[in-house]
Amino acid sequence: MRIYGPNGTTPGTQAPSARRTGGSEFSLPDPAATMESRAAAAPKAPATIDALLALQGVEDDPAERRKRSVQRGRGALDVLDDLKIGLLSGNFDASTVIRLRTAAAELKSSSGDAGLDAVLAEIELRVEVELAKAGQF
Repeated sequence: MRIYGPNGTTPGTQAPSARRTGGSEFSLPDPAATMESRAAAAPKAPATIDALLALQGVEDDPAERRKRSVQRGRGALDVLDDLKIGLLSGNFDASTVIRLRTAAAELKSSSGDAGLDAVLAEIELRVEVELAKAGQF
């Protein structure tokens, strides 16, 4: 596929060549005029910022998403275990409820693997049930 010009629809035109005027004298620009013109011009954002922002929007490969999802699931199970131990020992801690809320919010994202997503949905349901029992959901 061939692309012509900046918008891809027409062949590009060549830029006009530089024209020289008849004067052969060399002169330096006036510093006061240069400072005034620089102050009036708006700053331009570098093109590399656009590239960095575009890269942030690119999803990781499926293996990385799956790995992060497994870590979030394990983290949620760890918080559920901490809650169980706290309830059995009679030391119910309010910070565990906060950690449960955080774990529930993290489990909302998809991993891309249907089986893993089903397991994560069950973990999320258990976390939400425990939050409801604690009266915090």
